[in-house]
Amino acid sequence: MSTNDTDSNAEFLFFSYYPLFLVIAGTTLNILTFVTLCRRMFRDTKKQPVMHYMRTMAIFDIVMLYGWNLDHYLYAIHGFRFVEYSIASCKIMSFIDYFITPASAWLRVFICLDRYLALSHLNRTWFSRPKSVLIIIGCIVAVFIIYNAHFLLFACYVRSDGTITANSVFYQVFPLWDYIQLGIYNCVPFVCMVTLDSGVVYHLIRLRRTTAVQNSRIQHRVISITLLITTFLFLIMTIPSGIIFAFFYDTVNTTVLMLVDAAMFTYHILSFPLYFITFHDFRREFLTMIRCARFARVTVPLVNTVPMNIAATTERKIISKTTGHIHTQMNH
Repeated sequence: MSTNDTDSNAEFLFFSYYPLFLVIAGTTLNILTFVTLCRRMFRDTKKQPVMHYMRTMAIFDIVMLYGWNLDHYLYAIHGFRFVEYSIASCKIMSFIDYFITPASAWLRVFICLDRYLALSHLNRTWFSRPKSVLIIIGCIVAVFIIYNAHFLLFACYVRSDGTITANSVFYQVFPLWDYIQLGIYNCVPFVCMVTLDSGVVYHLIRLRRTTAVQNSRIQHRVISITLLITTFLFLIMTIPSGIIFAFFYDTVNTTVLMLVDAAMFTYHILSFPLYFITFHDFRREFLTMIRCARFARVTVPLVNTVPMNIAATTERKIISKTTGHIHTQMNH
C-alpha cells in the first residue's frame, strides 16, 4: 500500500468517526454545562438573567450535533443519511438543521446585547429583565419555527429513481435556502456580534481603568469576558464553513470542506471547557457538585454498614450473656 493510500485511509477514518466523537463528547459536556448552570449558585436569574440564554444554548448545542454532523458519520460508515432515509426523517432533519443553526446564532447576538447593556447602563434595561429574556428566547424560537415550517409542509419527495431529496415539488429550495441561511446564520449575526462586542470591549477597558467599581458590575465584567470569548470563537469557527459551502462548494478541495465543517461543529462542544477555564463561579460550582457526588458515593455504604455492625455486636453480647447464664445454672 502506497503512502498516499495510507494517508487517504487515515483521513477517511478521522473524518468518518470524528462526528461520532462530537456527538458523544458534546452531549456529555453540554449536559454537564446545563446541570451546573441549574445549580444553586446560578438559580437567582433576577440577579443574572443571562443564565437563561446560557442554559438554552447548552440545549441547542446538543441538538445541533444530531443533524448534519451525525449524518456525516452515518453516511461514511453505514451508507445512509437520516435526511435520505424516509420522507418523515427528511422533513424532520431538514427542519431541525435549518432551525437550530440560526436560532443558536441569534441567541448569541442577544447575549452580546445583554452584556453590552449590562456594562454600559447603571440601571437594568427592559432587555436585561428575567421575564424579558424569556420572552426574547421564546420569540427567537417561534420566529425560526415559522420561518422553517415549510420544510415540514412542502419539502422532501421521492425522485423517479427512488431516492429522496430535500427539495420541493412546488419550488426550488436549494441552493436558494443555503444563501438565505448564510445571511441569517452568518452575515447578519456577524455584523451584530462584532458591533456589540466592540462596545463590550470598550466598556471592559473602561471598567478596568475605573478604581471605584460596584460589585455587581465586577460580576458583569467576569461573565462578560467569558461570553465575549465564546462569541468570538463562534465567529471564527462557523463563518468560514457557511461561506465556503455557499459559494465555493464545487471548487474547494474535499479535505478543506470537511475541515471547516468539523470546525463548525466542534464549536458546539466547547462551552463547558470555556466556562470551566474562564468563569470562576462555574468552575467552583462544578467542582462542588463533583465533590458532593463522591462524598455521597462514599458515605452511603458506610451508613448502611453501621446498623449491621451494631446488630452484630449486640448479638454477640446477648449470646455471651446467655452462655454465661447457662454456665452459672449448670454450676449451681
